[in-house]
Amino acid sequence: MSLSAGTRLGPYEILAPLGAGGMGEVYRARDTRLQRDVAIKILPNSLAHDQDRLRRFEQEARAVAALNHPNLLTVFDVGTAPLAQVADGTGAAAASPFIVSELLQGVTLRERLAAGAIPQRKALGLRHPDRARLGSLP
Repeated sequence: MSLSAGTRLGPYEILAPLGAGGMGEVYRARDTRLQRDVAIKILPNSLAHDQDRLRRFEQEARAVAALNHPNLLTVFDVGTAPLAQVADGTGAAAASPFIVSELLQGVTLRERLAAGAIPQRKALGLRHPDRARLGSLP
């Protein structure tokens, strides 16, 4: 599923794609209520019916929302796109879960690593002090 600019997910208006991976597609969007840009990660229709993927997607949202740290993004909202708003490319309507988070600027970890190894001292500063809790969340 690819969402085009102008697609609405409730109060969020899709502006542009940011990336895609094994657990979803990420878009830059506009929160029309608060007039701010956000990131929306949506689980594609092809994965939304896979109970394991859906469970992992929901677990990711809960895990990130449970932590508060300057090196982690903030989750603002979670939801499911109404049936009429997301098409799966076959012409059939479907519902897909999404996570709305703050939009972070900068380079990706992949881009940073392509520039060379991160010094150990700096890399240790990237880890989260509550990292042990990540594995214990439901």
